Amino acid sequence: MAEPVEEPSKRPSDPWGGLKRLTKGRDGSQPWRLVAGSAALGLVVATGAVLAAGPWDNGQRKAERELAAAADSTGGAHHGRSTRPAPSAPPVLPALSTAAEDSPQDPAGLKGTLAPLLGVPALGDKVAASVVDTATGEQLYGRGATTPMTPASTVKIATTVAALSALGPDHRIATTAALSPDARTLTLVGGGDPTLSRAALRSMAADAAKALRGKDEDSVRLAYDTSRYTGPVLHPISPNENIAPVTALMVDEGRTDGTDRGPAERSEDPADDAARAFAAELRKAGVKVTGAPREARAADKARTVATHDSAPLSALVERTLTNSDNDIAEALARQTAIAKGESADFAGARRAVTNELKKLQVPVTGARLADGSGLDRKDKVTPALLTALLVRAADPERPGLRPALTGLPVAGFTGTLDGRYEEAAGGTGLIRAKTGTLSGVNSLAGTVVDPRGRLLAFAFLASGSSSAAEAEPALDALATALAGQRG
Repeated sequence: MAEPVEEPSKRPSDPWGGLKRLTKGRDGSQPWRLVAGSAALGLVVATGAVLAAGPWDNGQRKAERELAAAADSTGGAHHGRSTRPAPSAPPVLPALSTAAEDSPQDPAGLKGTLAPLLGVPALGDKVAASVVDTATGEQLYGRGATTPMTPASTVKIATTVAALSALGPDHRIATTAALSPDARTLTLVGGGDPTLSRAALRSMAADAAKALRGKDEDSVRLAYDTSRYTGPVLHPISPNENIAPVTALMVDEGRTDGTDRGPAERSEDPADDAARAFAAELRKAGVKVTGAPREARAADKARTVATHDSAPLSALVERTLTNSDNDIAEALARQTAIAKGESADFAGARRAVTNELKKLQVPVTGARLADGSGLDRKDKVTPALLTALLVRAADPERPGLRPALTGLPVAGFTGTLDGRYEEAAGGTGLIRAKTGTLSGVNSLAGTVVDPRGRLLAFAFLASGSSSAAEAEPALDALATALAGQRG
């Protein structure tokens, strides 16, 4: 049975879906001006507070800018297009760093605010929390902050920060086609890009066909190479609609239904399916492919005749966090392992990610990163580790880690937070956070702008809950309380 995970946005064609819901009153009225202005203010404050997030240059931050201008977006989440004018769009862009007060949040007051909310039955029998001022690194509130707990998908924060640290935000994952010295065998070599598309295969097939024509070859055998990754391809919970077999070669994350996020039927052999799709594109390009594709390593001294590079790592990180994408998360963990000289399997990824986090001098005591996605219940992290990672990502001296902030879903607007904060409307636009959900496990970790205009990092981990439908609003209320408003 599939573990429950975060539901993706159900309204990809309506980027202002969250705002539309908020603008409808209890009596069915449409107090547009009042609530739209409030929601827009939330985005304004969030934008300014994440001045640390850097320029509006790519990924989710670009998507938010274009969302505010009611134009097309190109970020980690698909926001679609809206013709509705964005309320107060121009003020969304200016930074508000000068608005933040010098005085930090009062820890005593914070304890008085959070303690009752952490004790609600909806969160289960074990709850741990950490709240940190990103500017100073000071922990403002802690409850079991160093207690290792199952994080569910909030572990993706650790995975993405480690990948950014080890590889850099501009790194791209290459898929290649290599032609044997005798020009009789063409091998599709997987580099570990789960976002490889059929359009990319079509382009590669066209390039390969040109190379074959230059060799006066009218037929070729096709092989595919998955040796970039080692170890078992099945995640411990597999087969499962939340993740495909983890292989170095796949198309569209092994999805068979045309979706790009959320649970879906998955291919049992994504690499073979990718090779067959490539063979079909080669035939369309005029190449005769003899026999069925077979798995084999590329020949020694094979010549690369076609290459497709993935989106930059920054965009992959943002997509991972925004949509809680398990397949990309596992790929990033293995890419980190490869970069650090470890085996590209679950065990090697665990070592590589853990060691990279140690280099960042964050508290890894008690942490066990069994996988990159958070689907494995053996994962253990502490709230203090998650907030420390968010602080590192906000550090002006570490701009390469910024996508770990910019990819976080925006409360009430994007990704796995698109359908939340209806009850805790005061946090809409002010909170960016990674969600986590397994049976009996619920978590939320991210950033929030407090009433003083300071950016706080928070992590709330809960276990023993009986209902995600009750636990999630309780977590949202905690984050909203940090914003200075109760839902």
